[in-house]
Amino acid sequence: MNERLGRQLAFALELDKEKNVLRQTHLTGHGRRENDAEHAWHMALMAYLLREYANEPVDIARVMLMCLLHDVVEIDAGDTYAYDETAKESQAAREAAAAERIFGLLPEDQAGEFRALFAEFDAGESADARFARAMDNLQPLLLNDSNDGGDWKEHAVTASQVYGRQRRTSLGSAELFRVTDEILQRHIAAGHIRSEAEEGGNA
Repeated sequence: MNERLGRQLAFALELDKEKNVLRQTHLTGHGRRENDAEHAWHMALMAYLLREYANEPVDIARVMLMCLLHDVVEIDAGDTYAYDETAKESQAAREAAAAERIFGLLPEDQAGEFRALFAEFDAGESADARFARAMDNLQPLLLNDSNDGGDWKEHAVTASQVYGRQRRTSLGSAELFRVTDEILQRHIAAGHIRSEAEEGGNA
């Protein structure tokens, strides 16, 4: 086996570890916790399925690859829950170190390509990245909606926390944010997400 192929296969095997990184989100039917690989696969297919709702023209192959790569760093860095403000303080540093090690397993040209895609997704400034990040928001929201808001209830998530994250969906797709807003308003009304009034009362 030549060195290039050896490095590519080493990276491919390393990706298997992503299946062991558990997220806070549960599968439909109040199932077990989802893992990172399942999340990435699901949102990549959603991106292709929903591409007509992107605000701008996107290169759907690049979007799907961003979806598939964006959480590979959590093999080392671990999953950072969207509403864990303490963990988010160290997230960037942990993920940067992980990206260097994990993508560094690859031949130099592919390592550079994957690091660049990861950085582009993380920055969220290109049309492709904005749509990929919309999928990153929408996928767990759909699972949580299907489970009667169970994860929001478990973590006592507030409306301002959820909207702080979900409003970014509008940067990638105004249409999908309209659906997001309908879902969130329904869960706020049902008491699954703490309302602004409740937040103020507990401040």
